[in-house]
Amino acid sequence: FKLAPNLSESHLSTLSQYVLVLTAAYFLYYKLFKVFFHLGWALLTHVLKLYTLPANNQVLSAENNTKAMAELKYMSGFGNEFTSEDPRCPGALPEGQNNPQVCSYGLYAEQLSGSAFTCPRSTNKRSWLYRILPSVHHKPFAPVFQENLTHNWDEVDPEPNQLRWLPFHIPHAVDKKMDFVEGLHTICGAGEPKSRNGIAVHIYTCNTSMIDKSFSNSDGDFLIVPQQGKLLIITEFGKMLVEPNEICVIQQGMHFSVEVFGETRGYVLEVFGAHFELPDLGPIGANGLANPRDFLVPVAWYEDRQVPGGFTVISKFQGKLFAAEQDSSPFNVVAWHGNYMPYKYNLENFMVINAVAFDHADPSIFTVLTAKSTRPGVAIADFVIFPPRWGVANRTFRPPYYHRNCMSEFMGLIKGHYEAKEEGFLPGGASLHSIMTPHGPDADCFEKASKAELRPERVAENTMSFMFESSLSMAVTKWGLKTCNRLDKSYYKCWEPLKRHFNPNWKPSDK
Repeated sequence: FKLAPNLSESHLSTLSQYVLVLTAAYFLYYKLFKVFFHLGWALLTHVLKLYTLPANNQVLSAENNTKAMAELKYMSGFGNEFTSEDPRCPGALPEGQNNPQVCSYGLYAEQLSGSAFTCPRSTNKRSWLYRILPSVHHKPFAPVFQENLTHNWDEVDPEPNQLRWLPFHIPHAVDKKMDFVEGLHTICGAGEPKSRNGIAVHIYTCNTSMIDKSFSNSDGDFLIVPQQGKLLIITEFGKMLVEPNEICVIQQGMHFSVEVFGETRGYVLEVFGAHFELPDLGPIGANGLANPRDFLVPVAWYEDRQVPGGFTVISKFQGKLFAAEQDSSPFNVVAWHGNYMPYKYNLENFMVINAVAFDHADPSIFTVLTAKSTRPGVAIADFVIFPPRWGVANRTFRPPYYHRNCMSEFMGLIKGHYEAKEEGFLPGGASLHSIMTPHGPDADCFEKASKAELRPERVAENTMSFMFESSLSMAVTKWGLKTCNRLDKSYYKCWEPLKRHFNPNWKPSDK
């Protein structure tokens, strides 16, 4: 008022109102600025975490898991009758029966059957699980789209040529997060799960762990071969750490989740209608190849964890994926007993048998596991490895011989260099030689091996290649032939330099 003595009361009143309005507006603007500033900062921090912290979090997670993984325990044997209970709940296994009226600790008894009830005792597979809630406790299943997982063998025309794939790409987490299930890509197969007869070969590439998500296969067994990156596999039966140069088998119907520690790649052999077993040894005798004691089975472990946001249970059923939600973890098995469970095996434990005089023994001597067909001696699928070994055969072309086969041969390379093709066949890649498709050493290998001095030597040192062999005629998927963009179209050229060595004037004295 002192600054404006000549103003009337009405003008002063109006001026006061303006001052009050401006003051209020200033404070409101200031407060809103602070609110939006903090909101914007929080949003920016969240975005930065999404794009810059996963690797760090993964490192921290790996560090936290290192001790836990080192403490993982296993039981030894193949196809044994096992019993296991989490030490946090002693006495959880019922004594003298399978299905008591009231289970210890208020658990539910649930049987998981891997064979028909009336199968012969030698092939009868089942386990009893004692769990916090039965696996039926979930909402209805709904279809899930996964474009690269298929059992449609008629997407493209048959391909009789020799096929080879360069190492399959692994997506970077900053570009696209992908877990084990999302990263399954079917490359070839035959048969179909509805009739319970057939196989499928998948490639998996992933960079992210399965969070509040599990997977089970109603169609068949998964034999998983890691090539890059270790897998922490959580199952209803316990935990397994599976590293490159190891394999694991998750049998039909078993829930599991996969944790990874970076960019990860490997191979999967899926078998419908049969379970893997050890091959018969015949004249080899009681010992050799993959010995039963070297197979490892997880011990019981459970988590009593509620998941308010929903735990997603994914089921593969008749070749399609379906998802259901439930409000708790399915890994709630406190104790179990039986002979139907997941297992793992270290390929370094394979006892190699080889020719020690001349010629080759057939590659069937390298069979780790087999899934038999109804025809004696004929497999739906064999898992065969070519491990480091001594080569001592005299008067012999030592690399694999040229071959046409009534079986399909899918090969992969875990590490090193395959002896018959030092170039082109790379770790993380693959090849397929279909039924009666000719194959064998490339020209360079043939020339070197034909002139080599035959003395004892290490073969496939620091190398591990493998083969999925099947009596079925496998078809290649569209992803395998086109979409993956990893098909080596120049593969056939490795045989083009083969020379004619025929000499009609050769005489026995020329030896």
